[in-house]
Amino acid sequence: MKLDGNQASIREAIDAGLLAGAVTLVWQAGEGLQVNELGYRDVDAGLPMQRDTIFRIASMTKPVTVAAALTLVEEGKLALTDPVTKWLPELSDMRVLVDPQGPLDRTEPAHRLITVDDLMTHRSGLAYAFSVAGPLSRAYGRMSFRQNQDRWLAELAKLPLVHQPGARLTYSHATDVLGIVLSRIEGKSLSAVLSERIFGPLGMVDTGFSVNAENRHRTATMYKLDRDNVLTHNAMGPAPITDPPFCMGGAGLWSTADDYLRFARMLLAGGDLDGVRVLSEQSVALMRTDQLTEEQKRHPFLGMPFWLGRGFGLNLSVVTDPNKSRQLYGPGGLGTFSWPGAYGTWWQADPSADLILIYLIQNLPELSPDSAAAIAGNTSLAKLQGAQPKFVRRTYQALGL
Repeated sequence: MKLDGNQASIREAIDAGLLAGAVTLVWQAGEGLQVNELGYRDVDAGLPMQRDTIFRIASMTKPVTVAAALTLVEEGKLALTDPVTKWLPELSDMRVLVDPQGPLDRTEPAHRLITVDDLMTHRSGLAYAFSVAGPLSRAYGRMSFRQNQDRWLAELAKLPLVHQPGARLTYSHATDVLGIVLSRIEGKSLSAVLSERIFGPLGMVDTGFSVNAENRHRTATMYKLDRDNVLTHNAMGPAPITDPPFCMGGAGLWSTADDYLRFARMLLAGGDLDGVRVLSEQSVALMRTDQLTEEQKRHPFLGMPFWLGRGFGLNLSVVTDPNKSRQLYGPGGLGTFSWPGAYGTWWQADPSADLILIYLIQNLPELSPDSAAAIAGNTSLAKLQGAQPKFVRRTYQALGL
């Protein structure tokens, strides 16, 4: 088959011992063109990767939570311009660091309240431990996700913002906070909200915040490269059988290639899948339209010049200049949208080619402010870092795009 060559870089990473395995999927114009099942979901047990293997998808959770939020917007239950304090009074008196890397007690008042729109575009002033430096990074690093959402939010509210709401983009727990908004509006867990509004309508039967005992054997083991570039087995433990006390709207989902394909197809088709409308065309267009100002794009994203030929919609990166974007991030026509996950999971939908690519692996990275630079300087990881972009380039080449 003409697409067979797209898996060579992934096999090289597996053969080099840098990757346990991967599942990839190529879909175009209503047809599944290819699924690659490469390597192992559990090396020690000798269990191969399979099409229905279940992965932690990390930040690929974020667009799902945003989509669910937009269904509530369409029903008039919230608006993008609403201050989140309508449902989260904990965030009513936020302070902002005078120096982003300075002491936590040197602050000034927030000029305005955080809005729903701020959460969807990561312009709230919230952060992650790995997206900021100094005392604020350490404070985020001490937060526990094993508590319920109310206690976690109360803890988060005590930390200062890294910048004024709306000023710029800082990758953050904003989508976790958005998930709490949805939970409070609906009076039920985020898991239930997503099931009712996204997973049920789309037929995403293998997606959720936990994996039941019957399907646990299908989960991919999380691996981590040690200092000698040897894969460490089971870096995160087994999947939870029941939903955790805090269902994180920014990172908590498990899913499969086919399930996420259904979500991506819905967005590519303007909100409808197989005759079931999940979102209006207007809502999908908003997700897929760049929201950043030119000044905001001048700031690096996690140390990278991410916005070269790209913008950011509602938690989707969007290609605004294919030629500039291609230089750094590979092929994708105008309007191509995507958002990856920290454990190596990635997908892309390209409306110019009616094409969706999905690439799923399970490798736990070092998440720190210096991680991007460290990865870039570690040539021994070139096979692993290059596997995904080469898969994408070779797929486009094979399809004549």
